[in-house]
Amino acid sequence: MRYFIIGDEDAILGFGLVGVEGKAVQNAEQAQEAFSTALEQSDIGIIIITERVADLIRPQVDRFIFTRNFPLIVEIPDRLGPLEGKPGIREMVNQAIGIKL
Repeated sequence: MRYFIIGDEDAILGFGLVGVEGKAVQNAEQAQEAFSTALEQSDIGIIIITERVADLIRPQVDRFIFTRNFPLIVEIPDRLGPLEGKPGIREMVNQAIGIKL
């Protein structure tokens, strides 16, 4: 099982340093293409996508999240920080495990 990241150049570079393949995108068309490419690869188990890029193709991301279980789609903040109204990683972990960290 492999990971795949879709985001800005900084996110791709950072994840690339630990061996995660990915695609840097700058617009909705590129984001849709990268997302489709990742979904076509059966050995990708987790797709990491930055929040801002996910918002560019929100209907496609949500449709996939709510209709399929695999691969797992994980949205993360980019270098500019989390989007307003989105829970931080700590909040999501607290909700998932039921323990305040």
